[in-house]
Amino acid sequence: MSIILAGVSHHNTPLSIRERLYFPEGDMGKWLDRLADYRGLDERLILSTCNRVEVYTAAEDYEQGLDAIQRFFLESRDIGADELNAHLYVHREDEATRHLFTVASSLDSMVVGEPQILGQVKEAYRVAQSSGHAGKALTNLFSRAFRVAKKIREQTPIGESPVSVSSVAVDLARRIFGSLSGKNVLLLGAGEMGEAAARHLKTSGADTLHVANRTFARAQELASKLGGLALSFDKLEQALIDADVVIASTASQGFVLDKPTVAAALEQRRDAPVFLIDIAVPRNIAPDVNDLEDAYLYDVDDLQSVAADNLRGREEIARDARVILETEVETYLARQQAEELRHTFAAIRFFAESMRQEEVEKTVQRLPELGDGGREALDAMTKALVNKLLHHPFAVLRQMSEKDVEGISVESVQKLFGVEPEGDQGPPAPPPDESD
Repeated sequence: MSIILAGVSHHNTPLSIRERLYFPEGDMGKWLDRLADYRGLDERLILSTCNRVEVYTAAEDYEQGLDAIQRFFLESRDIGADELNAHLYVHREDEATRHLFTVASSLDSMVVGEPQILGQVKEAYRVAQSSGHAGKALTNLFSRAFRVAKKIREQTPIGESPVSVSSVAVDLARRIFGSLSGKNVLLLGAGEMGEAAARHLKTSGADTLHVANRTFARAQELASKLGGLALSFDKLEQALIDADVVIASTASQGFVLDKPTVAAALEQRRDAPVFLIDIAVPRNIAPDVNDLEDAYLYDVDDLQSVAADNLRGREEIARDARVILETEVETYLARQQAEELRHTFAAIRFFAESMRQEEVEKTVQRLPELGDGGREALDAMTKALVNKLLHHPFAVLRQMSEKDVEGISVESVQKLFGVEPEGDQGPPAPPPDESD
């Protein structure tokens, strides 16, 4: 079974393409079911965040599995083959393992060390596992990824003074104004990212905080926590007239603010500029808003320069984390190899024992004069012969596997003996909690 990972991220794909590949969290079960319709994918998981969209699968045939993932993207999202292939990265086996461990540990994030990604990876696994799409292979892989992420946070300071896309957005606003003291802030969206942004804004000295959300009760809840004011979406234009900073982070699949709405508000502002920071994917604010005089729009990708400053201050921590990560990758892969080899040896023994019993039966039928005593002797002799014949090659193969001799793999051993190990039966166990 091959582990295959294919996806795009902020490293190589602009936001304009990532948002077209994005899968809404609330519909993830539906998309996993759709992915299951493609032949060759035994297990399936989709990770979709503001910075990446990745499909993880376990497949018996690598080429068939990769083709299925590519067709799934092309047939379910608004993208052509040339555009997809220009940005899609693909990892398998060892590299897929290393990539997932790096992502879950927030070492591949735009904001290195941000804690949200681990929760997003856990939620992606939870949905896949509870809906029957993640089996033993993905459970083993993701369980280990969660443990590695926990170990890195325990053994390095990467989790201290936590940063996030929300905090970077507020840092950008602070850089623009020098200080947020006395500034009016309009927050669009009261979800997790919106709440995080609101908290950073208040600690940075923002004066007035207005919270708008499609669910007004949620806007009231967040506003009351932070001493702000809740408003409904039909009051946005008036709130926009008074706002110095707008931070958008709703789960809307369309634009919440368009160019005419912002233009109308600017006419009332009398040349006072407004800074809009859109941290949502898909975007909440129409990109052409940036064409308006006195409107300064930043999106998630524009935050990368601010995030780069964060990375420069955390390079040593990241290096220490990567040392731990590489050790964990090697340990996990070695254990997986040993486990696969153990199952393969068991399959070879079963195959050899079946052949031995068959030949013993043939011999007994040809030699009825053997009697019970002769049959027992023949049975014991052939068992000993099979064990002796298998002992040395098994020992050598195990040593060669441990030393990672080129050309020696579990697959090559299976082909050599003409067997495939039986998979373990039963439902996969859920991954451990961080408290484990």
